[in-house]
Amino acid sequence: MSFGETPITVIGNLTADPELKFTEGGAALAKFTIAATPRTYDKDSGQWKDGNATFFRCAAWRQLAEHAADSLTKGSRVVAHGRIRQHDWKSDQGENRSMLVMEVDEIGASVRFTTVTINAKRPAQSAPAAGNDAWNTDASPSNQGSDEPPF
Repeated sequence: MSFGETPITVIGNLTADPELKFTEGGAALAKFTIAATPRTYDKDSGQWKDGNATFFRCAAWRQLAEHAADSLTKGSRVVAHGRIRQHDWKSDQGENRSMLVMEVDEIGASVRFTTVTINAKRPAQSAPAAGNDAWNTDASPSNQGSDEPPF
């Protein structure tokens, strides 16, 4: 992220499946919308009430775009972090138009109301030898004979 950009984190639900496209240069672009709806508890009625939803148009690029399109579907509750960008263009009638878009740097499924399974796509890397690893709790004298970590 560059100096002066507006960082933002949004938690909400996808309003549709991400739409995956490819630029002429072959870069993947996923477009989707996140609806963030505040909820408040009404003590008088004993019910939760939805507030007004805010809709965030989002764009993810390259490998993140492909992973989002493969992993997320309409209704998925997500946590997305990125930055706000303004896009300006002229309509077919020659009118100036402008739109704010969240360019997503990170996105993942929220586990607040559900569970998820992670499928790593990177090849597994071999672990370094534990002999000189200060974080190796197996060799710690205070951990001998215990299944509990030393902290």
